[in-house]
Amino acid sequence: MTRNEQPMIGESPAFLEVLDQVSRAAGVNRPVLVVGERGSGKELIAERLHFLSPRWDQPLVKLNCAAISDSLLESELFGHEAGAFTDATQRRFGRFETAHGGSLFLDELASTTPAVQEKILRVIEYGQFERLGSSKTTTVDVRLIGAANVDLPDLAARGRFRSDLLDRLAFDVITLPPLRVRREDIVPLAEHFAMRISRELGRELFAGFSPDITARLLEHDWPGNIRELKNVVERAVYRHEAVTDPITEILIDPFESPWRAPHRPGDEKTKGEIPDLARSPINLRDHLNRQERALAERALEISRGHQGKAADLLGLSYHQFRGILRKHGLVGH
Repeated sequence: MTRNEQPMIGESPAFLEVLDQVSRAAGVNRPVLVVGERGSGKELIAERLHFLSPRWDQPLVKLNCAAISDSLLESELFGHEAGAFTDATQRRFGRFETAHGGSLFLDELASTTPAVQEKILRVIEYGQFERLGSSKTTTVDVRLIGAANVDLPDLAARGRFRSDLLDRLAFDVITLPPLRVRREDIVPLAEHFAMRISRELGRELFAGFSPDITARLLEHDWPGNIRELKNVVERAVYRHEAVTDPITEILIDPFESPWRAPHRPGDEKTKGEIPDLARSPINLRDHLNRQERALAERALEISRGHQGKAADLLGLSYHQFRGILRKHGLVGH
């Protein structure tokens, strides 16, 4: 296990039920969907599915689909031939070819475009695809493990995700319980993270948590799940100087400060203020275009560049939102 990985630690019934489901699904050569909130350990479950499967000694390839722009994702997944586009100076294998014989973990599947979803569906059904710029069919043997932190059936019902792809991916769906329903696992996980960073800091021991701190750990709802817990515990340990004494202080919100800039609810509305027509006539079409662009940029900012989520914020379909991005030259976002 690398330093940054989350451990598979837990004894809560919800967690043990998931592990049992993973063990059963691992040996079946079918796609699996892993669904859960951010920070709940979807990638670790994908690793467990792979290493408990007959493919354990073959490649496990991972890709976060939301981390790559739409224009590059197809090439990243399926590869390209030299000359397929401006910067394609040589042939490049995609993730599906790299994972041949093993497993491919695709996180944030909901962020993919319909065109990419169609090609993924074809690989699942027939094990075939064409590299960009090629008419030659490539055949691969890959087990697909998909992941999402959104309601894919709801997206499919709204036309935002291909229903036929969802049907093929959902041979089995492993839904991870959030940490707030795994109270029995919070302290063992916290102690693991604390001991690990203590070793990194060169300390000979970890003296534990005070009863008050343990109570706070158990009371918090952990919206960021295991990843949030890890950050809170590691921050508390490195700030704790009396290493022979139990930890008596933790800071759950690292932005908490008496000098933190106050949030002003009206700030986000300034771009939408109505101009004073009595003082200065305006070009209505230009004004509406500016408002449309500003709202699109703000939606992308809030959704951290995730175009599907940004479209939801504006009550638009994915294709309608993409049209607005193209209209205003924002496709590179």
